[in-house]
Amino acid sequence: MTTALDISRGNPNAPRIDTASAGEDGARALLAGLTRAELARELAGIGVPERQLRMRANQLWRWIYGRGATDFADMTDIAKGLRGDLAAAFDIARPQIVAEQVSTDGTRKWLIRMPAVGGQAPADVETVYIPEHDRGTLCISSQVGCTLTCTFCHTGTQKLVRNLTAGEILAQIMIARDRLGDWPGGTRPTDAPVPDAERAISNVVLMGMGEPLYNFDNVKQAMLIASDGEGLSVSKRRITLSTSGVVPMIERAGSEIGVMLAISLHAVRDELRNELVPINRKYPLRDLLEACRTYPGVSNARRITFEYVMLKGVNDSLADAKELVRLLKGIPAKINLIPFNPWPGTAYACSDWETIEAFADVVNRAGYASPVRTPRGRDIMAACGQLKSASERIPAWKLRGETGHEHAKA
Repeated sequence: MTTALDISRGNPNAPRIDTASAGEDGARALLAGLTRAELARELAGIGVPERQLRMRANQLWRWIYGRGATDFADMTDIAKGLRGDLAAAFDIARPQIVAEQVSTDGTRKWLIRMPAVGGQAPADVETVYIPEHDRGTLCISSQVGCTLTCTFCHTGTQKLVRNLTAGEILAQIMIARDRLGDWPGGTRPTDAPVPDAERAISNVVLMGMGEPLYNFDNVKQAMLIASDGEGLSVSKRRITLSTSGVVPMIERAGSEIGVMLAISLHAVRDELRNELVPINRKYPLRDLLEACRTYPGVSNARRITFEYVMLKGVNDSLADAKELVRLLKGIPAKINLIPFNPWPGTAYACSDWETIEAFADVVNRAGYASPVRTPRGRDIMAACGQLKSASERIPAWKLRGETGHEHAKA
């Protein structure tokens, strides 16, 4: 049975989750998402002496990213007077958790409300945690909605509202650590399985809402902070960025971020991929696969994952399997076969299990690892391709409080 949790009780190590929206007039500046250099600049702005900037920035870094602090009062190695100055100028509280659901299989989904940014209304995103016996994977979002209208994906039915900031991307990891007791000294929850491992969150995948490479700068900053050994300390080999194929940005992702790459492939012919993944019309298979072959650092030890959703009667024939093997020849690769996860209004159905097994057999015999991804969190709409929030783009004139008549006259 699906469980909707009372998040007011939560993990005893979790902070309050009713933080006020940032970005409003008079709101304190948000520190999560800032680099060390940016933290130092903020500190200089409130009068911290130049000779102390580096030390104080490192202290904030360790408290925010290493210990998950949400209250300056907890920063006991900082003088009490400076803690008061920090609390008056800055905010390190988390965004609001609107809802938390736990699937029958232990998968968790959070609906997180990001505060107003740049005059835009608050926006909701979904984040999913998938526990296994020896690891825990957190699937995070990079945008509210998505510009790519992939026809099999529920998120693709929600228009892009806005990019997430670096801090909002990181906040998803930090909220998950709060709820899972995954900070130093934290207590693990008992209402659903958590891996029997040192860390509840061992892997992070950018496979939630949005196309990460269309929010490159914020994704880059967030992942460099996430992988910093003195902060969140998630290994770059345990961070995977999934793209639908923004070819010009793939090389930059490898050279500037250096995380693992996943390609949302789903078809082996341009005609079909044009329909399933419309960005293929701009960046066809030939260009996409060449970018994969030259991805910085690609090797047998750092293979590219190709995601392939199994759609009944659409892309699941043995001929498709053989063509997939031919297309990927020479690319160090792993192929994830994903049983299609249905959502309301979809025109697709999942391939029969026998068909999926036959497809996987062709790929396996060619020497590729091709695990069939077990659907997780279907009962709470948390499975691959099912994420969608209720946020929508709101015109600026509505945010200003004008009526439609007033706007028409303007």
